[in-house]
Amino acid sequence: MKMKQKLIAGAIALSAMAGFAVPAAHAEVSAAIGAANMYYWRGLDLGAGDPQVWGDLKVSGGGAYAGIWAGSGDAAMGQEYDLYAGYGSSVGDFKFDISVWSYSYPKPSEDGEPLSPGDLVEAVAMVGYGPIAFTYYENLEGADDYNYMTLAGTFGAFTVKYGVHEDDLSHVDLTYAYNSKLSFTIGKVVDDVDGAYNDEAKVVVGFALPIE
Repeated sequence: MKMKQKLIAGAIALSAMAGFAVPAAHAEVSAAIGAANMYYWRGLDLGAGDPQVWGDLKVSGGGAYAGIWAGSGDAAMGQEYDLYAGYGSSVGDFKFDISVWSYSYPKPSEDGEPLSPGDLVEAVAMVGYGPIAFTYYENLEGADDYNYMTLAGTFGAFTVKYGVHEDDLSHVDLTYAYNSKLSFTIGKVVDDVDGAYNDEAKVVVGFALPIE
């Protein structure tokens, strides 16, 4: 009971830090940890082959949510933690979600300045109908003129996703969710204008475990 109370108090404090209040009386707290054989991000392996571990803590209520995500595995920027807040809902087969994310890197692995909350911020908007969802990512702070978008379809245990970076790098992912904890993804860069990225197919094995 004491641990649960600490989690609730910490999550409510986090939502306040993120500038997005969730009514305490209706708040639900969820947490999870996970691991993968690589840090797979938008078609790219950010860990240069190194595995990744991560953890997530979220408070939600009435469609609103806020949380913190932390992970390892970024070869260039080192350990990462992200603050996020958003709101999502659905009406029949229609669904939407809007959120803001702040990405922080306290100790970059390579020469570079640490990034604190507010230094690198992104807005994310998703609209979907039935099994199809379109998501748009727009930089708000820290990366000039960057955007990214995906179109995904989920059919049973399978999800197919097409993603496009603003610099014309695009990729295709096929994910199979064996169950709620274990998933397998094959990702492939399909268009790289500058030829700067590894276009070999990547196989990602991901495991997630909720903490109750």
